[in-house]
Amino acid sequence: MDQSPSKWKASTPLSGNAAPMIDPFGRHVTYLRVSVTDRCDFRCTYCMAENMTFLPKKDLLTLEELDRLCSAFIQKGVRKLRLTGGEPLVRKNIMHLVRSLSRHLNGGGLDELTLTTNGSQLTRFADELADCGVRRINVSLDTLDPDKFKAITRWGEFDRVMEGIRAGQKAGLKVKLNAVALKDFNEDEIPAMLEFAHKEGMDLTLIETMPMGETDEDRTDQYLPLSHVRRRLEERYQLTDLPLSTGGPARYVRVEETGGKLGFITPLTHNFCESCNRVRLTCTGTLYMCLGQDDAADLRTALRASDDDGYLSAAIDEAIGRKPKGHDFIIDRDHKKPAVARHMSVTGG
Repeated sequence: MDQSPSKWKASTPLSGNAAPMIDPFGRHVTYLRVSVTDRCDFRCTYCMAENMTFLPKKDLLTLEELDRLCSAFIQKGVRKLRLTGGEPLVRKNIMHLVRSLSRHLNGGGLDELTLTTNGSQLTRFADELADCGVRRINVSLDTLDPDKFKAITRWGEFDRVMEGIRAGQKAGLKVKLNAVALKDFNEDEIPAMLEFAHKEGMDLTLIETMPMGETDEDRTDQYLPLSHVRRRLEERYQLTDLPLSTGGPARYVRVEETGGKLGFITPLTHNFCESCNRVRLTCTGTLYMCLGQDDAADLRTALRASDDDGYLSAAIDEAIGRKPKGHDFIIDRDHKKPAVARHMSVTGG
């Protein structure tokens, strides 16, 4: 059972000179994405099958264990921590974890604590997130059309998400919209989404659909190369490349007509592997060193084997030593099956 932070047992800390995490290709790992649950209150067609089988709750790490794992990574050099899912805000008592992790912001060990959400729960949690030191969040939104939104999410309510976005902004959170670019679905809507986001003071990032998990859909029918999207946008807008990095995989441009930023995450047309500084931890304690590879490390066993985090630190080091140079994402008529069997909701994006 998840406990409140005041009752969480402290483990033996790592030494103050814990070695930084450097992979075999010389990349410093400073960004950890943590999927706190594989569950979600939506069933987006590019992400999940409608009738999903989720992990038994007994298989999930407790919030205390997630806190201890995240803290170990922070002591080893992680400066940015993003909570993801599934939908992170549907995890019971999730704010206990957020509030506990915020101590690393206060202590200077962490530069940023943030999360990616579908926005459905923001009216409940936006104020508390801001109070915990969260300064910006990503909200996934693939269309501004309520009927299309219902179709793509299957279970989502467009008005509820828009209310959540407004609640986030009112709480002082910097909101960025993420949209998966989907052929014949939102392709023609992208200019309207861009102008909406920038008018409301939000940046927009476009993402290519990724071949992860069976979803009841043929991804060759969904896949829209962002190189094609950019060419179309350049017929309408002046896009200026920006030397901007937020620690993630997006490449950014400024849209001169709106003054806002537009990001492109292109795992297929222009992969971002050469600068990859991140690893992904699942809610079961499995560490994936690459989103597009199956190799993983079991940190749950190391976590539960000892209260001494030295053993856990060694397990993390061994895993980082296996981080590959890049992924193998391909979408075409000859590669209809997913590149990896697990769903995006398991790994956390």
